[in-house]
Order: sequence, then C-alpha cells, then structure tokens
Amino acid sequence: MTVRDGGYVPGRHRIDDYGRGGFRFADMSHKGSILALPSGVRAVPLSSAAEIDEAMIDRALSESGGLDVFVVGTGQELLPIANALRVRLRAAGVGCETMATGAAVRTYNMLIDESRRVGALLIAV
Repeated sequence: MTVRDGGYVPGRHRIDDYGRGGFRFADMSHKGSILALPSGVRAVPLSSAAEIDEAMIDRALSESGGLDVFVVGTGQELLPIANALRVRLRAAGVGCETMATGAAVRTYNMLIDESRRVGALLIAV
C-alpha cells in the first residue's frame, strides 16, 4: 500500500522503517521525503536539506496544531538548516533539532512514544 489522497495520511504515526529512498508508516510505504505532524503525514517534494525554505516551515507550523519540538532529518549526513528557519521556529515557541535522517526517525519515534507534541521533516535516504 502507498500514501494516498494526494500524498497525505491523516493521524499521528510512528515511522516503522526508512531507507531505499522512502519511509514505512501506518502499514504503508512512501518513496520520497515526508512531513510528519500530529495532524498527519504528508509527502513533500524535497530531495535535500538545502531545499527547506520558509514556506515549508510555515506549512509545518500551520498544519501541526501546535508543536513543542520540530525534528529535521537532513539525509545521510547532518547538515545545518538556515538560521532564519531556526529563528522562525523559535519565534513560534518551537524547539528545533537537526540531525541525519536515521537519527531523526529514532528521535521522532521516541518523542511520539512520550506523547510529546512533535513534528518531523524527513529527507529520504
């Protein structure tokens, strides 16, 4: 089964697996990057951390229903996101953790298990 409804699956979901260019969650699979929020998981057209922009951060903030932490998985390697994006998240009262995608998936799942208000932008590896 694959992500449906225009690349959106409603609800909060743990990431069951990652790699081979995509992710598994909610008994489905998706090739490509995802934005995982308490409101649902959405396909996003990003292939690198350099493509993350203010519009993507604004989308995460507006669709999330409120976050404490936003985890960014930047691909195979840890890469910084633009300082302006961190400032935007901080101004909204959201902490930001940036790491390689594998570590980001593990961190996101741990925070989900703790019932934290967490979102994640995960670049496919």
